[in-house]
Amino acid sequence: MIKEKVLIMLVIFFPVYGKLCAQLTHQNKKAMLKDGLTQYVNPYIGTGFHGHVFLGANVPFGAVQLGPVNLSTGWDWCSGYHYSDSTITGFSHTHLSGTGIGDLGDISVMPVLGDVQLRKGNLSNEKSGYYSLFTHQDEVTKPGYYSVKLKRYGIKAELTASKRVGFHQYTFPAGKSSKIIIDLQPGIGWDQATETCLYQENENTVSGYRYSMGWAKDQRIYFTAVFSKPIRDFSLYDSISVKEGKQLKGLFVKGVATFDTRAGEKISLKVAISPVSVENAKLNMKAEMPGWDFSKQVERANEAWNNELGRIAIKTIDAQRKRVFYTALYHTMIAPSVFNDVNGDYLGTDKKVYKNAAFTNYTTFSLWDTYRAAHPLMTLINPEKTSDLINTMLAIYQQQGKLPVWHLMANETDCMVGNPALPVIADAYLKGIKGFDKDLAYQAMKITGMRDERGLYYIKKYGYLPADSLVENVAIGLEFAIADWSVAQVAKKRGANADYIYWSNRGQNYRNYFDKNTRFMRGRVADKSWRTPFNPISAIHQKDDFTEGNAWQYTWLVPHDVEGLIGLMGGEQQFETKLDSLFTVKDELGVIKSNDISGLIGQYAHGNEPSHHIAYLYGYLGKPAKAADKVRFIMDNLYTDKADGLSGNEDVGQMSAWYIFSALGFYPVNPANGLYVFGSPVVDDAILDVGAGKTFHISVKNNTKTNKYIQSIQLNGKPYTKAYIQHSDFVKGGEMIILMGSKPAATWGTLQKDRAYSVAN
Repeated sequence: MIKEKVLIMLVIFFPVYGKLCAQLTHQNKKAMLKDGLTQYVNPYIGTGFHGHVFLGANVPFGAVQLGPVNLSTGWDWCSGYHYSDSTITGFSHTHLSGTGIGDLGDISVMPVLGDVQLRKGNLSNEKSGYYSLFTHQDEVTKPGYYSVKLKRYGIKAELTASKRVGFHQYTFPAGKSSKIIIDLQPGIGWDQATETCLYQENENTVSGYRYSMGWAKDQRIYFTAVFSKPIRDFSLYDSISVKEGKQLKGLFVKGVATFDTRAGEKISLKVAISPVSVENAKLNMKAEMPGWDFSKQVERANEAWNNELGRIAIKTIDAQRKRVFYTALYHTMIAPSVFNDVNGDYLGTDKKVYKNAAFTNYTTFSLWDTYRAAHPLMTLINPEKTSDLINTMLAIYQQQGKLPVWHLMANETDCMVGNPALPVIADAYLKGIKGFDKDLAYQAMKITGMRDERGLYYIKKYGYLPADSLVENVAIGLEFAIADWSVAQVAKKRGANADYIYWSNRGQNYRNYFDKNTRFMRGRVADKSWRTPFNPISAIHQKDDFTEGNAWQYTWLVPHDVEGLIGLMGGEQQFETKLDSLFTVKDELGVIKSNDISGLIGQYAHGNEPSHHIAYLYGYLGKPAKAADKVRFIMDNLYTDKADGLSGNEDVGQMSAWYIFSALGFYPVNPANGLYVFGSPVVDDAILDVGAGKTFHISVKNNTKTNKYIQSIQLNGKPYTKAYIQHSDFVKGGEMIILMGSKPAATWGTLQKDRAYSVAN
């Protein structure tokens, strides 16, 4: 009888206890979010050194990135803006963030006074064009808002945005010749206009389009621009020659709207964009920004950012950590960006217009970078958006015959190596993300992997890429092996045994690049002999066997079969010794190395993606303390809250995603096996929205700069000794308590049964 009463009490108590815990977690999160999270974002982070991040006004994943463009050009101006610069040539509506190639910069708007030369100008003579100087003291930048004073004209420029509309507000001094230039000529980086058109519809509205080529070969953007004040005079120019009429089509069309202004008068301008048509741009404006309340739109943009940033609510007494964390999270939410209209229409890769699509179409897929951590982060805190991203990729597959590689504005750039869409789709498939066609996804993965292009012909013929046939062959082959292994896991999930065997064998092709004598991955020629001479430190950009790296960095690129790599090295001791050496070997990479090889610790290069998983490999050896040492050092030294606070290109969210995961205490070494390997958390508390109304609470006890080693973990009230945690543990919701200490734990994460491993799900 007593046992029965106890059972009844337990049945009643535990559901109530679970609900109480959920309510407390929700209350804790509300308290953590009370003051808004955008205050912790510093958009300047990454605008210096080689970060290449976008600075300006946008909303999460928005099609519009409205921000300033400097006069200077070059690699460090891939986003159009660099902190070292003091010039502004205009405010463009599209920008990339963190890339190594410049593009976009569509529809430049510049307010001016008086008569100016209708060109950007040159640094030696300000009057050679319309650019203006500025100072950072006259800038204000925060999520969803940017302002600056243009020193040359005394004009205050303010910007905000919705998803598809850029909102400008310019405060002019008194004058009869206040002008706003719409210049369709300039782009950023490789971008060059190929056809432009501008026409005045009425006294307040001008519309048009800009076609261009660059990194993306065939870009098309349509727009409508509405002024808050009637235009006194509107002039059209083809380059710098004035043309009669209200409409002009040409290579470099510009329009100049002239106004009479009193001192302190504000003129606003709304510019809606569309990948489809001017008519759709007008629909976008009507739906997203029908009114003229600039301050209200700033509030809406701020609210949109707070909602997205609130997917992870953290506590830490370290103010700099908090700024770095939330700026990193902000950077993961700039792209992929919306590439459709409010009615669902979008431009396909085949340049056909697809009407009223059932999913939100996206663009800017920097997949070689983002498959490693940015996309796994999305599956954890934004699973509903993941399905739209996968549906976009499947639509691209149907339109171009293969999954995207590096997709931009309805164009396949084929930039970088491997088949990085395959692990992204496999990861979503295996994690049970809903909302996309699983059969189509499987078909797309297999057909993409069976093409002959980009080195796949050699993979099917030899199992490796001959060094005398292709440059960057080792990097290409290792990336293909990761992608192929991912397909195998989906085949296994589907019970397709023959496919599983085939793709698993291809996933083992990494072995063909490993030289057991040197214990490095290296290139081999068609007769299977090793390419000579061989220097594991040398890095010759785009002319050797590696992509933006060297043999020291690429030898570890086997995240899908760490146990196999350990075996090739000769066992755990040899593997650990070499892994230790990676962080200590110091030598010059050569004068023609890639600029992407940065953030060096020995030969470990945190500034580039192939190194990002390496510190966590200690978790496969039962040496979690060594992982903690390395990860803490990277977070402490290679991420700051200054303009040069990133050690390399931000790469469309990947550099930041590494920090987000690592600050929480774990990282997805294998991008498609659903395991996160523990490192060393730096936050004191975190609440993650994991979808379906559930949250996961992480509480880190006794956490200080010196207490960097995990001593023990409790998962949902029970001791947890494993050096990893599964995705399925997170999405069920719950609580994890991590106890930290100043010395490595005696047993936690060290036993064979508790080590990280390669095959999960």
